[in-house]
Amino acid sequence: PNTKITFDLTRDAHVILIIYNILGQEVRVLINEQRGAGSHSESWDGTDAGGRVLSSGVYFYKLTAGTFQDIKKMLLLR
Repeated sequence: PNTKITFDLTRDAHVILIIYNILGQEVRVLINEQRGAGSHSESWDGTDAGGRVLSSGVYFYKLTAGTFQDIKKMLLLR
């Protein structure tokens, strides 16, 4: 299963998008780069940084863009 994470930037910003497990442990960095203003999307395939398939459960993503920061909950079902 793939999850699509979408976000809009009102101006150019350095974007960091990180996936965490329910224990707050970082499992994967999806984005760590400069992005231009506009709409963006990134897919997560339910794997960790080593390419291992993660189990079903609750995960969180943290999106940081400049001074903006947001955390959302996701449910991964296998």
